[in-house]
Amino acid sequence: MIDAQGFRANVGIIILNDRGQVFWGRRCGRSAWQFPQGGMNPDESPEQAMFRELREEVGLHPHHVEVIGCTRRWLRYRLPRRFIRHDQRPLCIGQKQRWFVMRLTAAETEFDLACDERPEFDQWRWVEYWDPLQEVVSFKRGVYQQALRELAPLVERAAAISLPRLAQPPSA
Repeated sequence: MIDAQGFRANVGIIILNDRGQVFWGRRCGRSAWQFPQGGMNPDESPEQAMFRELREEVGLHPHHVEVIGCTRRWLRYRLPRRFIRHDQRPLCIGQKQRWFVMRLTAAETEFDLACDERPEFDQWRWVEYWDPLQEVVSFKRGVYQQALRELAPLVERAAAISLPRLAQPPSA
């Protein structure tokens, strides 16, 4: 689903544990780490796409999580020129994402990175809430910062924790 401006509709997923740490997955065969995310199908709502991606990428089902909230609007990032496929129509220049934050309510053993025929991740770990801003690929950093900042108050209320404040935004 690519809109008239060239942005592909996508959802991003932030999974919390009881300590306020977040799931951080390594993309298969790469050194890049990221949150689960994926494109929306034309007939899906953002929430439907989120639950489908949650199942496909990490093997979790709706009863394994408690959804805390989502971003109020679409957050956008542009792809670097080298990733734009100029021969495809419609032309995709980036992604627009709705971000969801949820708490894991099941055991960690419920994660199954090999549940799909084309796994997204080959490894995962828990990291501190703000750590992804230092580790995510640079062109996604701005949208990660927007999502984490917007969702932080929801996380603090739902998890009854106080997240350390981000001292200064990383350079994008």
